[in-house]
Amino acid sequence: MTSALLTDQYELTMVDAALKDGTADRRCVFEVFTRRLPDGRRYGVVAGLGRFLTALTDFRFGDEEIGFLRDRGVIDEGTAKWLADYRFTGDVRAYREGEVFFPNSPVLQIEGTFAEAVVLETLALSIFNADSAIASAAARMVSAADKRPLAEMGSRRTGEWNAVAAARAAYIAGFGATSNLEAGRTWGIPTMGTAAHAFTLLHDTEEAAFRSQLDALGTGTTLLVDTYDIEAAVDTAVRLTDGKLGAVRIDSGDLPSVVASVRAQLDRLGATNTKITVTNDLDEYTIAALRAAPVDSYGVGTSVVSGSGHPAAGMVFKLVAHRSADGDDWVPVAKKSADKASAGGRKEAGRRLRNGIATAEVVLTSGPVGPDERPLLVPVVTNGEVHQEFLGVHGVEAARAHHKLAKAELPADASRIGRGDPAIPTLVI
Repeated sequence: MTSALLTDQYELTMVDAALKDGTADRRCVFEVFTRRLPDGRRYGVVAGLGRFLTALTDFRFGDEEIGFLRDRGVIDEGTAKWLADYRFTGDVRAYREGEVFFPNSPVLQIEGTFAEAVVLETLALSIFNADSAIASAAARMVSAADKRPLAEMGSRRTGEWNAVAAARAAYIAGFGATSNLEAGRTWGIPTMGTAAHAFTLLHDTEEAAFRSQLDALGTGTTLLVDTYDIEAAVDTAVRLTDGKLGAVRIDSGDLPSVVASVRAQLDRLGATNTKITVTNDLDEYTIAALRAAPVDSYGVGTSVVSGSGHPAAGMVFKLVAHRSADGDDWVPVAKKSADKASAGGRKEAGRRLRNGIATAEVVLTSGPVGPDERPLLVPVVTNGEVHQEFLGVHGVEAARAHHKLAKAELPADASRIGRGDPAIPTLVI
């Protein structure tokens, strides 16, 4: 399936005009960055690179797509011919997936002709904005959970394919599992899930529902205990398993007090190894509030797939340099608009470190990064060829591993959930 029409019309009308005036083949550099982080966020997390590279590979205009554009009057015959032969032949550099970013970090850098690069704007932004917003929210939840595992359970709160992408982004940021089976199949993410309230309500008694689930899944399963009366359900669960039940799940109520009560009851009944998992509209703030409670794991739905109130990462796609008319020199270009000014020129970027801890994001408009700065931009497409190590299941696992390293470099207070400035300053030099 082609990704070519996952774009906005003005990209193709610009190509149409540029082909007519002779600027379509002018070499250009575009960059993706965010001017500011969402309120209260101290860093962002790059996610979506592997998905973007896959979509770039599939960015082709077939007869059906070109016919649609002709019928709508979007392009003329010359542009139709150009689109039929479209293949991206340029270079792409990017922050590794899982990397943390800050205001003005050039997370994606695309170099190619104007026409072949400008048509990628919406494709890049739609993927990076959504995936990075989810990964950024998920990373905050991981910090709030304080090493206790989290599962992503938000498929029913977003679009069906958005759910697959959301599970991937959350996993990169440190979630341990997802309820979404397509995400498990496509991206190799561990999957989890047992039963909902409907299963208990189906049976004549709660005990009958528990017996059925235990017969099917064994005593290591997780029983949902808040359909009717939590105390009675826990008594039944422990009795049916001789205290060897894997876990109970709580999905309602005043969680700190309910969890404490259930933990005390389990211990009193001898089920000291039975774990407690909680769900119920959790976000980073409720997870942080449960830090002192005897919770063993969390399931998060709506908040993580919606970016916890910030569904887009605020990224923009801007032309920062192009070749001069004679092709001899690079010309930096930048917007001067109020509140939307940008820095012109192709960037280099490095994370300044002191004793292994980040002190600044350094963005340079010329020259390489310094010896005390970890280079952040790596080649991901060369002469139109995608580097395969960033794709598929392997790419996801590499991104997850890199995120742990990048997050470990941040100052200790970067994981604070309360409002604050970016964890480190961005120095544009």
